[in-house]
Amino acid sequence: MTRTLAALAALAALAAAPASAQTTVRVGWCAKTITSAAAPYAIATKLGWFEKSGIKVQLVPLPGSTDCVKAVATRDVDYSVPSIEPLAIIRPQGVKALNFYTAYQGNIYGIMVPADSAVKDFKDLKGKTIGVTSMASAGVIIARAIAKTEAMNPDSDIKIVVAGEAAQTAALLRSGQVAALSQFDTQYALTENAGAKLRPLEQANAQIRHFPSNGFVALEETLKTKREQSVALAKGYAMGTVFALANPEAAIRILWEVFPQTKATGKDEATALHDDLLTLKARAANWPPAAGAVTKWGENSVENYNKYVDFLVANGVLKQKIDAKELVTNDLIDDINKFDAAAVTQQAKAYK
Repeated sequence: MTRTLAALAALAALAAAPASAQTTVRVGWCAKTITSAAAPYAIATKLGWFEKSGIKVQLVPLPGSTDCVKAVATRDVDYSVPSIEPLAIIRPQGVKALNFYTAYQGNIYGIMVPADSAVKDFKDLKGKTIGVTSMASAGVIIARAIAKTEAMNPDSDIKIVVAGEAAQTAALLRSGQVAALSQFDTQYALTENAGAKLRPLEQANAQIRHFPSNGFVALEETLKTKREQSVALAKGYAMGTVFALANPEAAIRILWEVFPQTKATGKDEATALHDDLLTLKARAANWPPAAGAVTKWGENSVENYNKYVDFLVANGVLKQKIDAKELVTNDLIDDINKFDAAAVTQQAKAYK
């Protein structure tokens, strides 16, 4: 108890620390719209954890994971949080980048259909249209890979189109212009909030559910020359996830304060809070280490990544096998985990 109280005092001191020179760190947000899944960044900003480390995080919306990896490669952003597939594709081309913190230990992607759809199995989607958030999204890769596992030709047996996000996606489903979606957890929550009830294709989704998903990616050079900054970014994010898990409502209210554009317009506050909590809950299920059978926040399971690479190779996404040790590093994980999770949890529960 004494240790926890001391840690709480230290956290309070961080929040009260005077402003100092901060380096703006640009982080690629791999979707066009910032959602409640950004709560960890907002919390670390509001409570001064980023500021104490001398950084100010700027989220940069990008169409999808492919663009997030490219933006790191071209140095348009310092870091991004894409799924691993685009990194596995671009790494053999000479881009020396690594995932140094797995943000989502379980896979956030999967196939959904309208709740009242006659589609019961992925094979029922032959000749039909599947909607993705953008052609740069990993949802494209996932849909094609699953089609291959079902002995379908991803080039001719399915048609992948851009369905946009949330309300636009819901409208296309209602009109029948798309029969299914290959998007991700928070987008599914947003689509349901927009009035389109969804049902997962369990057999298809079971193939990828236990594979790791998105993580913090940076150039190897950045991880060497800006190690402290890289640790500070991921540590603030980790602490923010612990806080959000302990007090989701406070997390949403902090999110609205730091990123006011995330608060829905045209809804009363109670409805907006309810909807954003659903979106946060969808993402939060994949945050904890246990979701990836690891013990530390952000720890990269080389075994899990290798299994995913094997799946991607077997289904034509990757042309050749690449060792997961060339894609991920745990070199920063111990430093990232140097915080008292119990104290953060207690601070969250006491937050007003």
